[in-house]
Amino acid sequence: MIANVPDASRETLSGFDAIIDVRSPAEYAEDHAPGAINLPVLDDEERARVGTIYVKESRFLARRIGATLVARNIARHLENGLADRPGSFAPLIYCWRGGQRSGAMATVLDQVGWRVSVLAGGYRTYRRRVTAALYDGVFPSPVVLLDGPTGVAKTDILHRVAALGGQSLDLEGLAAHRGSLFGALPSEPQPPQKMFESRLLAAMEALDPARPVLVEAESSKVGEINLPPAVWKAMVAAPRIALSAPAPARAAYLLDTYGEVTADPARLEDILARLPPHHGRERKDAWRDLAARDAWAELVASLIESHYDPGYQRSGRTEARAHLGEIVLADLSDAARQDAALKCLALMARTEPQ
Repeated sequence: MIANVPDASRETLSGFDAIIDVRSPAEYAEDHAPGAINLPVLDDEERARVGTIYVKESRFLARRIGATLVARNIARHLENGLADRPGSFAPLIYCWRGGQRSGAMATVLDQVGWRVSVLAGGYRTYRRRVTAALYDGVFPSPVVLLDGPTGVAKTDILHRVAALGGQSLDLEGLAAHRGSLFGALPSEPQPPQKMFESRLLAAMEALDPARPVLVEAESSKVGEINLPPAVWKAMVAAPRIALSAPAPARAAYLLDTYGEVTADPARLEDILARLPPHHGRERKDAWRDLAARDAWAELVASLIESHYDPGYQRSGRTEARAHLGEIVLADLSDAARQDAALKCLALMARTEPQ
């Protein structure tokens, strides 16, 4: 017997041996439920072909060809991706809207003898839950911002706080971007907006609402990703911990962190070309000259002085808001960053209910 599951809550999704997304690979790549595996009953080309026949030729012909392709693909999944599943296997299946694609897979798997469930409304049911939480809901935990100028090791300290037992939310990690012009990761493109939101909701739902969570101060965008209202509103209202360190130490840290840029002249040129026009041609040419001479330390120091620090001041992050404290790092050594993480934990504890 095939069971209908009416909602896509975290508790519901965690109650199955597997979540099977039977949509096409392109649909799955744009977004999917956390932990879902992709076993498409029609691949991208097949789905486009059947859709074209349905619109331009014959609904009957489209259904017949579609059924043939679906049957072949389900058989292949039974022989491969599902071959080692035991008799007690209990999967949840979904497609775009809980219609023919998930129904076909569920019917076959039910006949195998597995305890099959179908998500009523399909992916759209799951997406409505994400939208409700991130666009209409409230962030579940008290937020503390970790603030400071570029190069002060905010992300590293954020991770150290988590390793020490504190709660943190790494927005840059979820967005696969380090939050500046140089922030794109060379080996990992940013996820689609919807995929980021799925990752974000999963991370939010894992938080303890009774404890503060440390979030790195960002603008409302991380690379090309927009922060949803529930997160952004919480960040705007949050108290902050301010980090500071000498500019030379920050320059050295940035040079080490973004070292891959120095090995890719084309990427550096693209970044310099996208700098705001107020820098002027003369200054940009001077930066290009430093790069051409491999004067990387001088280039980074100049970017901090002329681009990053003025931009940080203009951003308004130093505006009057609840200020938990300032942590001054004499340098950015491993010991100094670990000490800063411990101090962050102590400051965060002030926001916990007594």
